Amino acid sequence: MTERIEADALENVPVEAEQEGRRSADSSERAYNTIRKLLIEFKLKPDERLNEVQLSRSLGVSRTPIREALNRLASEGFVSLTPNRGFFVRSLSTEGLLDLYELRSIIECAAFRLMCERAEDTQIARLTAYWASVVDGYEQNPPDEILVKDETFHLLIAELSGNPELANQLAAINARIRFIRRIQIEHTHDRKQIVSHSDIVAAAIRRDAERGTALLRDHIEMTVSATQEALKNALLKVYTSAESAARPRRRSNKEA
Repeated sequence: MTERIEADALENVPVEAEQEGRRSADSSERAYNTIRKLLIEFKLKPDERLNEVQLSRSLGVSRTPIREALNRLASEGFVSLTPNRGFFVRSLSTEGLLDLYELRSIIECAAFRLMCERAEDTQIARLTAYWASVVDGYEQNPPDEILVKDETFHLLIAELSGNPELANQLAAINARIRFIRRIQIEHTHDRKQIVSHSDIVAAAIRRDAERGTALLRDHIEMTVSATQEALKNALLKVYTSAESAARPRRRSNKEA
Protein backbone atom coordinates (compact mmCIF):
# COMPACT_ATOMS: atom_id res chain seq x y z
CA MET A 1 0.00 0.00 0.00
CA THR A 2 2.81 2.38 0.92
CA GLU A 3 4.57 1.59 -2.36
CA ARG A 4 1.35 2.43 -4.27
CA ILE A 5 1.06 5.84 -2.54
CA GLU A 6 4.71 6.65 -3.24
CA ALA A 7 4.29 5.67 -6.90
CA ASP A 8 1.20 7.91 -7.24
CA ALA A 9 3.08 10.80 -5.61
CA LEU A 10 5.99 10.40 -8.00
CA GLU A 11 3.62 10.38 -10.97
CA ASN A 12 2.16 13.71 -9.82
CA VAL A 13 5.55 15.43 -9.53
CA PRO A 14 5.94 16.25 -13.28
CA VAL A 15 2.34 17.54 -13.38
CA GLU A 16 2.85 19.77 -10.35
CA ALA A 17 6.18 21.00 -11.72
CA GLU A 18 4.55 21.80 -15.06
CA GLN A 19 1.72 23.69 -13.33
CA GLU A 20 4.21 25.63 -11.21
CA GLY A 21 6.26 26.48 -14.29
CA ARG A 22 3.12 27.69 -16.07
CA ARG A 23 2.15 29.90 -13.11
CA SER A 24 5.66 31.37 -13.01
CA ALA A 25 5.58 32.07 -16.76
CA ASP A 26 2.16 33.73 -16.44
CA SER A 27 3.41 35.92 -13.58
CA SER A 28 6.50 36.91 -15.53
CA GLU A 29 4.43 37.79 -18.62
CA ARG A 30 1.99 39.83 -16.52
CA ALA A 31 4.86 41.68 -14.83
CA TYR A 32 6.51 42.32 -18.19
CA ASN A 33 3.34 43.75 -19.77
CA THR A 34 2.53 45.92 -16.74
CA ILE A 35 6.03 47.39 -16.33
CA ARG A 36 6.35 47.95 -20.08
CA LYS A 37 3.05 49.87 -20.09
CA LEU A 38 4.24 52.01 -17.17
CA LEU A 39 7.44 52.80 -19.09
CA ILE A 40 5.66 53.69 -22.32
CA GLU A 41 3.18 55.93 -20.50
CA PHE A 42 6.04 57.61 -18.56
CA LYS A 43 4.60 56.54 -15.20
CA LEU A 44 8.20 55.54 -14.46
CA LYS A 45 10.52 58.49 -15.01
CA PRO A 46 13.68 58.44 -17.18
CA ASP A 47 16.84 57.48 -15.25
CA GLU A 48 14.74 56.35 -12.27
CA ARG A 49 16.02 53.27 -10.43
CA LEU A 50 13.53 50.40 -10.49
CA ASN A 51 12.89 49.01 -7.02
CA GLU A 52 12.28 45.27 -7.44
CA VAL A 53 10.82 44.87 -3.95
CA GLN A 54 8.36 47.71 -4.50
CA LEU A 55 7.36 46.39 -7.91
CA SER A 56 6.89 42.94 -6.43
CA ARG A 57 4.51 44.30 -3.78
CA SER A 58 2.64 46.54 -6.24
CA LEU A 59 2.06 43.76 -8.76
CA GLY A 60 1.43 41.04 -6.20
CA VAL A 61 4.06 38.65 -7.52
CA SER A 62 7.37 37.35 -6.20
CA ARG A 63 10.69 38.96 -7.12
CA THR A 64 11.59 36.16 -9.54
CA PRO A 65 8.96 37.13 -12.17
CA ILE A 66 9.90 40.79 -11.66
CA ARG A 67 13.56 40.01 -12.30
CA GLU A 68 12.65 37.94 -15.38
CA ALA A 69 10.48 40.78 -16.71
CA LEU A 70 13.20 43.38 -16.12
CA ASN A 71 15.84 41.24 -17.82
CA ARG A 72 13.54 40.88 -20.81
CA LEU A 73 12.90 44.63 -20.89
CA ALA A 74 16.67 45.24 -20.67
CA SER A 75 17.25 42.97 -23.68
CA GLU A 76 14.68 45.03 -25.59
CA GLY A 77 16.27 48.34 -24.61
CA PHE A 78 13.42 49.60 -22.42
CA VAL A 79 15.52 49.58 -19.25
CA SER A 80 19.23 49.44 -18.54
CA LEU A 81 21.09 47.21 -16.09
CA THR A 82 24.00 48.67 -14.15
CA PRO A 83 26.18 46.07 -12.38
CA ASN A 84 25.87 46.21 -8.57
CA ARG A 85 23.25 48.96 -8.83
CA GLY A 86 20.26 47.35 -10.52
CA PHE A 87 17.81 48.29 -13.26
CA PHE A 88 17.10 51.84 -14.39
CA VAL A 89 14.53 53.40 -16.69
CA ARG A 90 16.12 54.28 -20.02
CA SER A 91 17.17 57.88 -20.48
CA LEU A 92 15.35 59.95 -23.10
CA SER A 93 18.60 61.66 -24.03
CA THR A 94 19.51 61.93 -27.72
CA GLU A 95 23.16 61.35 -26.82
CA GLY A 96 24.56 58.67 -29.09
CA LEU A 97 21.28 58.42 -31.02
CA LEU A 98 22.63 59.97 -34.22
CA ASP A 99 25.65 57.64 -34.14
CA LEU A 100 23.37 54.61 -33.93
CA TYR A 101 21.16 55.80 -36.76
CA GLU A 102 24.23 56.53 -38.87
CA LEU A 103 25.45 52.98 -38.28
CA ARG A 104 22.00 51.64 -39.05
CA SER A 105 22.01 53.52 -42.37
CA ILE A 106 25.43 52.12 -43.33
CA ILE A 107 24.37 48.55 -42.51
CA GLU A 108 21.01 48.73 -44.27
CA CYS A 109 22.41 50.32 -47.42
CA ALA A 110 25.16 47.69 -47.62
CA ALA A 111 22.57 44.96 -47.07
CA PHE A 112 20.34 46.31 -49.83
CA ARG A 113 23.22 46.37 -52.32
CA LEU A 114 24.20 42.81 -51.48
CA MET A 115 20.57 41.68 -51.70
CA CYS A 116 20.32 43.13 -55.22
CA GLU A 117 23.50 41.28 -56.20
CA ARG A 118 23.00 37.94 -54.48
CA ALA A 119 19.34 37.23 -53.75
CA GLU A 120 17.35 34.81 -55.89
CA ASP A 121 14.11 36.02 -57.44
CA THR A 122 12.21 33.83 -54.98
CA GLN A 123 13.97 35.59 -52.10
CA ILE A 124 13.11 39.05 -53.44
CA ALA A 125 9.56 37.75 -53.71
CA ARG A 126 9.63 37.10 -49.95
CA LEU A 127 10.20 40.80 -49.31
CA THR A 128 7.43 41.74 -51.75
CA ALA A 129 5.01 39.25 -50.21
CA TYR A 130 5.79 40.36 -46.67
CA TRP A 131 5.18 44.04 -47.39
CA ALA A 132 1.99 43.25 -49.33
CA SER A 133 0.73 41.29 -46.30
CA VAL A 134 1.13 44.19 -43.86
CA VAL A 135 0.75 47.41 -45.87
CA ASP A 136 -3.08 47.60 -45.80
CA GLY A 137 -4.13 49.44 -42.66
CA TYR A 138 -0.49 49.64 -41.56
CA GLU A 139 -0.89 52.94 -39.69
CA GLN A 140 -4.08 51.74 -37.94
CA ASN A 141 -2.14 49.06 -36.06
CA PRO A 142 -1.21 49.59 -32.39
CA PRO A 143 2.28 51.13 -32.00
CA ASP A 144 3.79 47.85 -30.76
CA GLU A 145 2.64 46.03 -33.91
CA ILE A 146 3.88 48.82 -36.18
CA LEU A 147 7.29 48.59 -34.50
CA VAL A 148 7.46 44.81 -34.98
CA LYS A 149 6.39 45.04 -38.63
CA ASP A 150 8.87 47.83 -39.35
CA GLU A 151 11.77 45.95 -37.74
CA THR A 152 10.79 42.75 -39.57
CA PHE A 153 10.79 44.57 -42.93
CA HIS A 154 14.29 46.00 -42.47
CA LEU A 155 15.70 42.80 -40.95
CA LEU A 156 14.39 40.82 -43.90
CA ILE A 157 16.44 42.99 -46.27
CA ALA A 158 19.51 42.34 -44.09
CA GLU A 159 18.84 38.59 -44.10
CA LEU A 160 18.43 38.54 -47.89
CA SER A 161 21.89 40.11 -48.24
CA GLY A 162 23.35 36.66 -47.62
CA ASN A 163 25.57 38.04 -44.85
CA PRO A 164 24.21 36.91 -41.46
CA GLU A 165 26.51 39.32 -39.60
CA LEU A 166 24.70 42.30 -41.16
CA ALA A 167 21.41 40.95 -39.82
CA ASN A 168 22.97 40.34 -36.39
CA GLN A 169 24.36 43.86 -36.19
CA LEU A 170 21.08 45.42 -37.29
CA ALA A 171 19.19 43.38 -34.68
CA ALA A 172 21.61 44.65 -32.02
CA ILE A 173 21.05 48.27 -33.08
CA ASN A 174 17.29 47.74 -33.07
CA ALA A 175 17.50 46.54 -29.47
CA ARG A 176 19.34 49.71 -28.44
CA ILE A 177 16.92 52.12 -30.11
CA ARG A 178 13.67 50.16 -29.61
CA PHE A 179 12.49 52.15 -26.58
CA ILE A 180 13.00 55.45 -28.38
CA ARG A 181 11.51 54.09 -31.63
CA ARG A 182 8.43 53.04 -29.65
CA ILE A 183 8.05 56.61 -28.39
CA GLN A 184 8.47 57.95 -31.92
CA ILE A 185 5.77 55.65 -33.34
CA GLU A 186 3.43 56.56 -30.47
CA HIS A 187 3.71 60.27 -31.24
CA THR A 188 4.05 60.46 -35.04
CA HIS A 189 1.90 59.12 -37.87
CA ASP A 190 3.52 59.87 -41.22
CA ARG A 191 2.29 58.16 -44.38
CA LYS A 192 5.61 59.06 -46.02
CA GLN A 193 7.15 56.16 -44.10
CA ILE A 194 4.65 53.74 -45.67
CA VAL A 195 5.19 55.12 -49.18
CA SER A 196 8.94 54.87 -48.56
CA HIS A 197 8.66 51.16 -47.73
CA SER A 198 6.67 50.55 -50.92
CA ASP A 199 9.26 52.43 -53.01
CA ILE A 200 12.08 50.40 -51.42
CA VAL A 201 10.29 47.18 -52.39
CA ALA A 202 9.84 48.44 -55.96
CA ALA A 203 13.57 49.20 -56.18
CA ALA A 204 14.36 45.72 -54.85
CA ILE A 205 12.20 44.10 -57.54
CA ARG A 206 14.14 46.05 -60.20
CA ARG A 207 17.40 45.29 -58.35
CA ASP A 208 18.10 49.01 -58.51
CA ALA A 209 20.77 49.29 -55.80
CA GLU A 210 21.38 53.02 -56.32
CA ARG A 211 17.72 53.96 -56.01
CA GLY A 212 17.14 51.57 -53.12
CA THR A 213 20.05 52.81 -51.02
CA ALA A 214 19.06 56.44 -51.64
CA LEU A 215 15.52 55.63 -50.49
CA LEU A 216 16.82 53.86 -47.38
CA ARG A 217 19.03 56.81 -46.44
CA ASP A 218 16.11 59.24 -46.82
CA HIS A 219 13.82 56.85 -44.94
CA ILE A 220 16.19 56.63 -41.97
CA GLU A 221 16.77 60.40 -41.97
CA MET A 222 12.99 60.90 -41.78
CA THR A 223 12.89 58.52 -38.83
CA VAL A 224 15.69 60.44 -37.08
CA SER A 225 13.84 63.75 -37.45
CA ALA A 226 10.57 62.23 -36.24
CA THR A 227 12.36 60.60 -33.30
CA GLN A 228 14.03 63.83 -32.20
CA GLU A 229 10.68 65.65 -32.30
CA ALA A 230 8.97 62.81 -30.41
CA LEU A 231 11.68 62.89 -27.72
CA LYS A 232 11.18 66.62 -27.20
CA ASN A 233 7.44 66.10 -26.78
CA ALA A 234 8.00 63.14 -24.47
CA LEU A 235 10.41 65.08 -22.24
CA LEU A 236 7.95 67.97 -22.08
CA LYS A 237 5.20 65.56 -21.09
CA VAL A 238 7.34 63.88 -18.42
CA TYR A 239 8.49 67.03 -16.68
CA THR A 240 5.17 68.88 -17.04
CA SER A 241 3.50 65.91 -15.33
CA ALA A 242 6.18 65.94 -12.61
CA GLU A 243 5.63 69.64 -11.94
CA SER A 244 1.86 69.17 -11.80
CA ALA A 245 2.24 66.31 -9.32
CA ALA A 246 4.55 68.38 -7.12
CA ARG A 247 2.32 71.46 -7.16
CA PRO A 248 0.10 71.72 -4.03
CA ARG A 249 -3.56 71.02 -4.78
CA ARG A 250 -5.90 73.93 -4.10
CA ARG A 251 -8.59 73.12 -1.58
CA SER A 252 -12.20 73.63 -2.59
CA ASN A 253 -14.73 75.49 -0.41
CA LYS A 254 -16.24 72.15 0.63
CA GLU A 255 -12.87 70.90 1.84
CA ALA A 256 -12.09 74.12 3.73
